[in-house]
Amino acid sequence: MAKKPDGKNTSGRGQRELKVKVKTARGRRSSSTRWLQRQLNDPYVKRAQAEGYRGRAAFKIMELDDKFGFLVPGARVVDLGCAPGGWLQVAVPRVNALGDKAGPQGRLLGVDLQVVEPVTGCEIHQLDFMDEGADGQVKEWLGGKADVVMSDMAASSSGHKQTDHLRIISLCEAAAYFAFDVLEEGGTFVAKVLAGGAEGELQKLLKQKFTKVVNVKPPSSRSDSSEKFVIATGFRG
Repeated sequence: MAKKPDGKNTSGRGQRELKVKVKTARGRRSSSTRWLQRQLNDPYVKRAQAEGYRGRAAFKIMELDDKFGFLVPGARVVDLGCAPGGWLQVAVPRVNALGDKAGPQGRLLGVDLQVVEPVTGCEIHQLDFMDEGADGQVKEWLGGKADVVMSDMAASSSGHKQTDHLRIISLCEAAAYFAFDVLEEGGTFVAKVLAGGAEGELQKLLKQKFTKVVNVKPPSSRSDSSEKFVIATGFRG
């Protein structure tokens, strides 16, 4: 049985990856310390860094698409609030945005309030999708209507759970109305929401416009998070 130079056993069970511990620094709140420690020890954060994705959220859209298959070759996709660009990175090969694979070539358009570092194969614009005329501008950039509108947006946290829930539901509703304006018939809408009681009206709205609406919590979504994703397919037009 293998032993270290000091005679301690190295081959049995119990060999685990060491966790990074973060000390509370002066001026840093304990909640910030807990967040930083969780980030440093999150396997999806480490995997994103290893595989070149811009954040752990990339695995959420990956898992959702693996299940529902909306990012197909030739699809025209709009990513609302696309920063930092991880969802676009995942979508590039799946819709054949580079045209380097067999099958039709897709189009990827990202919009965000802030400037986003370019993603090869994507067109990214600084735009508030809630501005008047934004839907028309997006369709002009895209060269027509979209097959998919997706959103991982979340309003800035206030620290008050119910307030944050209402804010993100409101943001998701705005994204849904935007999708109604830019989606092709049969299209798909994917968006993050927070569970909390106010999402019933959003569900009712989506069920009027789409043939199927489901809620999913992908494996990469943290177990202690109230986030889930609504997948609405078969836009009625």
